[in-house]
Amino acid sequence: MASLNGGGGDQPHYRERLSPSLWVLVAAALCGPMAALVVTPVDTTLALIVGGAVAVILVLLLIVWSPVVKVSGGMLRAGRARIELRYVGDPAVFVGEAARHARGSGLDPRSWHLIRGGIDGVVVVPILDVDDPAPSWVISTRTPERLTAALRRAHAVAAP
Repeated sequence: MASLNGGGGDQPHYRERLSPSLWVLVAAALCGPMAALVVTPVDTTLALIVGGAVAVILVLLLIVWSPVVKVSGGMLRAGRARIELRYVGDPAVFVGEAARHARGSGLDPRSWHLIRGGIDGVVVVPILDVDDPAPSWVISTRTPERLTAALRRAHAVAAP
């Protein structure tokens, strides 16, 4: 889920958790009955408990361990990576076929990538720091226009 608001006065803010698609969560939940089948010969009650626990734990882990894209406090955070907004150029939005190209054959191998399957939109953020070995960041997002708007608003706020 993405959010865009003026968090902390006039400070732009954007946050999106790149959680797995519904089908990935359903597939993870189906591991519960499989685990229950393994334990059934030992005890059926224990099998139900183990199956339920496995399903819940796997789904929760997939959600909790999902990377977060965030713009706040003068920083862009994408997963574990972060960069100050003064080193970030004007982002480009790609959706549909253009996004598939940006994630595939158009992908610069030197770029830093946070790409998630099942998420169509891609934002390519140029990096202006000459000392940074990555020329850009390629970030999957469900709301590419909102992420781009947040980055542009953050530049406008930070500009003197």
